Amino acid sequence: MRKKIVAGNWKMNKTLSEGLKLVDEIVSSSENNSVLKIIAPPFIHLASIADKLKGKEDFEVAAQNCHQVESGAFTGEVSAEMIASTGAKYIIIGHSERRIYFGENNSLLAQKVLMALANNVIPIFCLGENAADRAANIHLDVVKQQMKESLFNLLPADFSKVIVAYEPVWAIGTGVTATTHQAQGMHNFIRSEINKKYGKMVSEESILLYGGSVNAENAKELFACLDVDGGLIGGASLKAGEFGAIVNSF
Repeated sequence: MRKKIVAGNWKMNKTLSEGLKLVDEIVSSSENNSVLKIIAPPFIHLASIADKLKGKEDFEVAAQNCHQVESGAFTGEVSAEMIASTGAKYIIIGHSERRIYFGENNSLLAQKVLMALANNVIPIFCLGENAADRAANIHLDVVKQQMKESLFNLLPADFSKVIVAYEPVWAIGTGVTATTHQAQGMHNFIRSEINKKYGKMVSEESILLYGGSVNAENAKELFACLDVDGGLIGGASLKAGEFGAIVNSF
């Protein structure tokens, strides 16, 4: 049975002291122990939050990004090996904000995925179309290309470790959420493409998250979709009560 996951991407928010306080509040408000909660704070929080959550089997920590090479003269960057040393077990790779604001393309993201896996850190790989892609009815082609160029170079054993997060760019931080029909439709398409590449066993075990203005009001309906295994939560993850309500929607 596929694991149910709710991951909170804090983006560039919260000081260290604020973050530690928020984690305590999230732990208190998240009553469903059968759901894996992943907290993705800024880099400076990783070690402290990983230490605070040590021993809590239903909580893990993720970084929001990593560099594509092992080490070197890359001022301001953070490697997958450094991330692993903090106790973080996951890395978000390919978030639309990284693609849009920092020009990260499918080829670069493929390198980051390999670097994460080489350091025994699980990629949460983000993909999705923008509003123009959907309006032009090429959204399936866009997502297929993202998978092909960034993930489908992996061997089956490595791909099986990857979590895929579908985030329609037009729904991120806009308050607009994909309908359950749209979310399930894309998740089903993603799973079918995985099936074509890696076979039924891998596709059925692949964890697919939905990200795009998920909140306490719409989470239950989205999570009830057959191919939606949880959510990658943005703004709502900064409010403990809201995040807890999303977790408890399962």
